[in-house]
Amino acid sequence: MRVVITRPAGDAQAWVEALQAAGHEALALPLIEVGPVTDIQPVMQAWAQWPEFQAVMFVSAQAVRYFFDCQPVRSTWTRGPRCWATGPGTHKALLQAGVPEALIDSPAADAAQFDSEALWQRVSVQVQAGSKPVLIVRGQDGDTHPNAALNGTGRDWLAQQLQAAGASAQFVVAYERRTATWSSLQKAQAVQAANDASLWCFSSSQAIENLASILPTQSWAQARGMATHPRIAQTAQALGFGEIHMSKPSLPDLLVSLESLA
Repeated sequence: MRVVITRPAGDAQAWVEALQAAGHEALALPLIEVGPVTDIQPVMQAWAQWPEFQAVMFVSAQAVRYFFDCQPVRSTWTRGPRCWATGPGTHKALLQAGVPEALIDSPAADAAQFDSEALWQRVSVQVQAGSKPVLIVRGQDGDTHPNAALNGTGRDWLAQQLQAAGASAQFVVAYERRTATWSSLQKAQAVQAANDASLWCFSSSQAIENLASILPTQSWAQARGMATHPRIAQTAQALGFGEIHMSKPSLPDLLVSLESLA
């Protein structure tokens, strides 16, 4: 099967190699470019306040990587907050950053979805009302006006749950997302993949929105997609993808899903 990986370039190659090793033809067409924020002072301030948080929630593996890139010194983890992860990729990134397994909370491996709702089911009982705030580490869109980007961009569902539980949330922006810049070759490959039964793998609704902006006149009626969350599937359907399948976001789960389509 020909599979199109749309993850950021820093992540895509490992997925391409794993798919090729499993016997699939894989093509990387990154739809999001990720990089550090221009002003890292808010991240440095968050590190300075580290013991003052009851938990730090990371929305993605990128949030972990860019936040920990600014870590001033290696922590002994003898005091400080717990680290919350939305899914297995974020959990793994925290481990790679040196966070002890015992301090990480994330949805169960067999959870139906990996998102803020699943995470909240695991961590809601530990939230302390009126106590230390929870820090949410996330990104911002690169074209966001600086004065409007202090809290980053993304879903505020978890922050709303914290507020309802009597706790508070603070935000810090650790990275920026931008629409990928494609060459004429990449655009030609994408047009071909829209019509030759290739399977597009999406782990972000923003990636699909970027695809629409890169190829605004392309019909996706003959295209097939694999989404890692119902919201992502809805975005692909809205763009006009003729066929949408679901998979959990890990690579092993994707390989199993591909076998079911063979």
